Amino acid sequence: MPSQAKIPDQVEKTRHGNSKVTREDWLRAARDTLVTAGVGDVKILSLSTRLGVARSSFYWYFQDRADLLGALLQDWEARNTQCIVTRCALPADGIGQAVCNFFECFVDTRLFDPGLDFAVREWSRRDPQVRAKIDAADATRLAAITGLFLRHAYEPHEADARARILYFMQLGYHALDVSETLEVRMGRIEGYLKGFTGEAPTAKVLAEFRARVSDLADTAEPMIGL
Repeated sequence: MPSQAKIPDQVEKTRHGNSKVTREDWLRAARDTLVTAGVGDVKILSLSTRLGVARSSFYWYFQDRADLLGALLQDWEARNTQCIVTRCALPADGIGQAVCNFFECFVDTRLFDPGLDFAVREWSRRDPQVRAKIDAADATRLAAITGLFLRHAYEPHEADARARILYFMQLGYHALDVSETLEVRMGRIEGYLKGFTGEAPTAKVLAEFRARVSDLADTAEPMIGL
């Protein structure tokens, strides 16, 4: 199949106009397969069957399977690492609010995707290049969380330790597949914030975070590892 760059513009426009699926559809199907079955099952033929299109249509969006897998890793980094970096950098009146900003990554299902994260980690067990990306992502995330504590006057060694406790606890919560109701989880938020920061959260911080979670509960299924 010729690469997309070599196809005349008019032909390309016609093909895309008649296509049943988009690049994002292919990527979404691949992502779902990665999460539910593992990278070994991310195959062009099976994805085309799932999408109900000809296998050849895949090549209008990706060069080959390796190109698709690379796109999956880019999607994972954009979703799961960037949201943590962005949330940790948000302005906050105090450390309690700053940590709640971090928690929002795990409250809003449109942000961090724990299933995708663990699927990529499982993938990395068999692929050194993916392992390197996991290590780099963890380092980036930890640096962002450490910076959050540093901006609120924690000493460097303490900021590093608290960042690791917070981050590794968060991942462990999902790794253990803890099942709790939203009410139970939110009932622990005050104790969690005090444990993670060393400071009791203000009533304002607690009220604002609970209101945020309540708003999200009305529009999406929360995934909280608090």
